[in-house]
Amino acid sequence: MSSPQTKTNSAITVKNLSVRLGGKEILTNISFEIEKGIIAAVIGPNGSGKTTLLRAILDLISLSSGTVKILDQPLHHVRQAIGYVPQKFSFDPNFPMNVREFLRMAQHKEASKDKIEESLRYVELPQGIEKQAIGSLSGGQLQRVLIAQAIINDPAILILDEPATGIDIAGELAFVKIIKRLNEENGTTIILVSHDVSMVSKMVNQVICINHTLTCMGPPEKALDKKTLEDIFGSHTHLVHHNTEKHK
Repeated sequence: MSSPQTKTNSAITVKNLSVRLGGKEILTNISFEIEKGIIAAVIGPNGSGKTTLLRAILDLISLSSGTVKILDQPLHHVRQAIGYVPQKFSFDPNFPMNVREFLRMAQHKEASKDKIEESLRYVELPQGIEKQAIGSLSGGQLQRVLIAQAIINDPAILILDEPATGIDIAGELAFVKIIKRLNEENGTTIILVSHDVSMVSKMVNQVICINHTLTCMGPPEKALDKKTLEDIFGSHTHLVHHNTEKHK
């Protein structure tokens, strides 16, 4: 799918965004820009407003003030350019639906019939899994199916909310590999939310630190200094880098 024509190199531009829910201000005066073709991470402690920020970007909740532009346009003009994997995917595990049927619901009508198998191969799921019931998948398999669903229409931007939650270290390393491949081979702009600073610090080009306000922004090697981490997460925080090289 070709990306919409844009005036700038911006994938996402947020200006002076504030969100108030239930009488409480969750996000206050946040501004940042994410360039096309990079991997960016929104990080912060639990309850800091990370998911609220994503929902605001995706127009799933109302802004108290501020603006959000996607590819230099309002979201409703470019909605099909975005793939989204939510933090929680709730469903009845006994519902009689297999992986193929699940992916078909997300697929554009004009897409090729081979696109389902292509998406499953891309996330390194074995041949035949498309016939397997959604409710029978492991946590790691389900996570990959959700990514396959999000990329099945070749989005220009992929947004993932806490994508490594509930999967083991092997699944996490596989996830990192898939995300890097999407970015490097397809040029997909990727924005992921995480509280796992160690995981994102080695795979992203830009970090956006949120704790109800914007507390830091920039490349991880500059933004994630010791003082910043302690200010956001507490005095006992330190980075432990995951070694992904030997798992390639």
